[in-house]
Amino acid sequence: MTRLIVAGLALLFCNIGHASEPPRIAIIIDDLGYERAAGERAIGLPGALTVAILPNTPSARALADAAHASGKEVIVHLPLQAVEDEEAGDDTHIDIDTTAAEFASAFDAALASVPHAVGVNNHRGSLLTRHPGHMQWLMDNIRRQPNWYFVDSYTTHLSVALRIAEESGVPALKRDVFLDSSREPDDIQREIERLKLKAKRNGRAVAIGHPYPETLAALEAALPQLAREGFELVSVSSLIRMN
Repeated sequence: MTRLIVAGLALLFCNIGHASEPPRIAIIIDDLGYERAAGERAIGLPGALTVAILPNTPSARALADAAHASGKEVIVHLPLQAVEDEEAGDDTHIDIDTTAAEFASAFDAALASVPHAVGVNNHRGSLLTRHPGHMQWLMDNIRRQPNWYFVDSYTTHLSVALRIAEESGVPALKRDVFLDSSREPDDIQREIERLKLKAKRNGRAVAIGHPYPETLAALEAALPQLAREGFELVSVSSLIRMN
């Protein structure tokens, strides 16, 4: 009986400790690299945000340096082929015809153009992320970088990227909410509230937004409120370490 009481008390205190942990939110700002001013405004957002920088863009290196200096986490926003390829003819993205050797070369070139990066998420990729072979190549290349992680931007529900990452031993997460599929301010605010609900329900949630004026304005207003509302804003790497 004494053992049962002790075990019950231990479980109670464990549950109390777990319940006291705040819901954690990670927010990634995608598509940095072209518009310098928008990128700098995104980097200036308060808190532990993660910025995803498009490789081989005019401001990639400068924005990566600025983000790192500001304490923001930097990842490579790797262009992968979409089902409806809006950027056909853009030789910077990785497509279905890319060989393993070409994949590795493109990956290395992308990394070289984005200093301070600690991980990768996919830019577009609704076609390529459903192909296990190409996703295996991606994970093999990520594993060559010490302590790197992957975020599936989840641009299609057919994506196998997260599964392949887990099978390959690559630390990984999946995007839960797109903040700005619509750039209407009311819609962005609605997605911010949905992000909070997901974080409360699951203990954590990952959002992706873009450096649109509407998104940045919404986040400038919302982020300072998170701690007062009981949430903790963390980097993606912190969220992965908490798994």
